[in-house]
Amino acid sequence: MFEFDQYLGFILFLTILTIGFWLMFFLVGFVQYWIGGSLIELYKEKKARKLAEQEK
Repeated sequence: MFEFDQYLGFILFLTILTIGFWLMFFLVGFVQYWIGGSLIELYKEKKARKLAEQEK
């Protein structure tokens, strides 16, 4: 019916599919917060620099 090579190929396919799913779950779930947080911190630093220049 099925040969052992086909079984190994199917297992490899499932492994790659599972890794891809969890990688996308990680990227969608967490990376947006890292990018958003870094943008907020960059904005705060620019605002603080502008206030410091105005006080001089």
